[in-house]
Amino acid sequence: MMIKPNRKVDGFIKKAKKWNEEYERLRSILLSFEELEEEIKWMHPCYTLERKNIVLMHGFKEYCALLFHKGALMKDPQGILIQQTENVQSARQIRFTSAKEIIEMKSILTAYIQEAIEIEKAGLQVELKKTEEYSVPDELQQKFDDMPELKTAFENLTPGRQRAYILFISKAKQSKTRESRVEKYVQHILDGKGMNDE
Repeated sequence: MMIKPNRKVDGFIKKAKKWNEEYERLRSILLSFEELEEEIKWMHPCYTLERKNIVLMHGFKEYCALLFHKGALMKDPQGILIQQTENVQSARQIRFTSAKEIIEMKSILTAYIQEAIEIEKAGLQVELKKTEEYSVPDELQQKFDDMPELKTAFENLTPGRQRAYILFISKAKQSKTRESRVEKYVQHILDGKGMNDE
């Protein structure tokens, strides 16, 4: 038995400027898992098990991909799971550049999707790195030492907001750039705002 196709996903595939055939191939594999539900989340087809995200289908300029939400827990015997960026802790992608690849990998993909479902059924969780495990860039620490009220304001931010600042500042290769990034957001932090808050 196939799961019931979601008409919104038909619309997503029709509107896609690229990867239409690839999406159709991936979708037909995903629809064969009767315990999954096909939805649209974050404007992409997402396959869920009892409202928990299992796998998302999405496309980029160079490739389309299946994104496994708890991919970090998967065994990956084929060595095909990719961590999108170093800061992505849980999700992993399998990337495709042609429908032919998907056809050839059908049995592998079926096994990976099945494993992702089993991980969810078992209630396994990815151990996420805590905010305090990220090292505060020296330039930000220096500012905290100069302005204790900034450190207090920073500590009052949500862990996600703290992480965003730490990662954004750390990414700059030069100390001067890191300093200017700190300066740019001092008032924001004092106002209790995250980087993208108005």
